[in-house]
Amino acid sequence: MKIRCDVCTRRCNLSEGQLGFCHARQAKDGKIISTNYGQVTSISLDSIEKKPLNNYMPGSKVLSVGSFGCNFTCEFCQNYIIATSDGSNINKRYISPKELVKMAEELVAEGNIGVAYTYNEPLIGYEYVLDCSKLIHKHSLKNILVTNGSINNEIFKEVIGHIDAVNIDLKAFSEDFYKRVGGDLQTTLENIKIAAKTTHIELTNLVIPGLNDNEEEMRKMVKWIADINPEIPLHISRFFPAYKMWDSSPTPLETIYKFVGIAKEYLKNVYPGNC
Repeated sequence: MKIRCDVCTRRCNLSEGQLGFCHARQAKDGKIISTNYGQVTSISLDSIEKKPLNNYMPGSKVLSVGSFGCNFTCEFCQNYIIATSDGSNINKRYISPKELVKMAEELVAEGNIGVAYTYNEPLIGYEYVLDCSKLIHKHSLKNILVTNGSINNEIFKEVIGHIDAVNIDLKAFSEDFYKRVGGDLQTTLENIKIAAKTTHIELTNLVIPGLNDNEEEMRKMVKWIADINPEIPLHISRFFPAYKMWDSSPTPLETIYKFVGIAKEYLKNVYPGNC
């Protein structure tokens, strides 16, 4: 008998013991479990602008944690070593929610405001994010989420209620692009709407030559964002070769600044990234 995982839009049907596409959820004893719960592969005290969040507590720092696995297959992934791993071939250590909160509190003197769930796709292991975020709030600290947004809307609603600021990677504004990376555009757009009603939200769009650098598509995207709220910050970021796209060229600077100009026709807070 197979069990369906409903966490993300892939909805993997798994046999007993089988891992999902994300490498971080598994069918076990008749249910789907998270195999990356508390398994931290990356942890760092980062500036909040690196998330990127420019309009939420600027100048502060946040303890950033990531695990392994991802539900996308981005050929341009900067964190592909952890994103494509099932945890068996990388260094990791278990950090309980209680221990993570203690670490966050100890860093307050260095400017830390809380915890950011980031690096890999944190919501494929949403249980850990939920447990940590509830405890973080009990200690009067902040929760930040960095996600691709291609997660079941009901799970996203449950998590976002405990998040103070979120950056969602709006990778493109076409279904074809989302099919290429294994996501679902409409699910991501709905989660952006959900987040915009409940928390501080900023968006990132990585512009990749030949894949999503269409001027008409950019204009449609920023119009759509503006219809939700023209105050939503948008980071238009420059691509640099990575993972399976080492032979590609970086995004021309003129493209980034052209798109920033287009976005500013509709949005009040637009930032070039990686320039």
